[in-house]
Amino acid sequence: MVALLSSLLIFSFCFYLGIPLSSNYYQKTCPNAESLIKKTVTDATRNDKMHFHDCFIRGCDGSILLHSKGKNTAEKDGPPNVSLHAFYVIDEAKKAVESVCPGVVSCADILALAARDAVVLAGGPFWDVPKGRKDGRISKASDTTQLPPPTFNIAQLQQSFSQRGLSLEDLVALSGNLR
Repeated sequence: MVALLSSLLIFSFCFYLGIPLSSNYYQKTCPNAESLIKKTVTDATRNDKMHFHDCFIRGCDGSILLHSKGKNTAEKDGPPNVSLHAFYVIDEAKKAVESVCPGVVSCADILALAARDAVVLAGGPFWDVPKGRKDGRISKASDTTQLPPPTFNIAQLQQSFSQRGLSLEDLVALSGNLR
């Protein structure tokens, strides 16, 4: 069973606040980042088929990872995301990367790379993920009302993805092996 870590999309062409992304963003500062993240995702998928992505709300900023605090309920606790799990995979990948390159790789990029790796491990296509995303600091459950809920049928999902300029092929690739 594929667990959707988020009903948000990850695409290699995302830009966050106009900052261009680069395939070799961490080449000098943390050259092992991608391999550490891939190993963590690969190890985790032995027990739990999952799919990660985060881009629908504020761009690819990792805001799905932020916790609710005080009177603010975070995205991960919003109604469309109540079935999410496996946040530990991103936590483990971050820990692995931090042990080698402390303070260098953003959680947003770890999430983007984990999304790609989960799709590949589920039999989907590989794509180059440009890196350089900055972590978001805002996460509101109220913003999740714009996400396609887990109860959407294929026609509703197609319409939702189409409104964001995404094709049926994009939907299939980003949904993994749903059963």
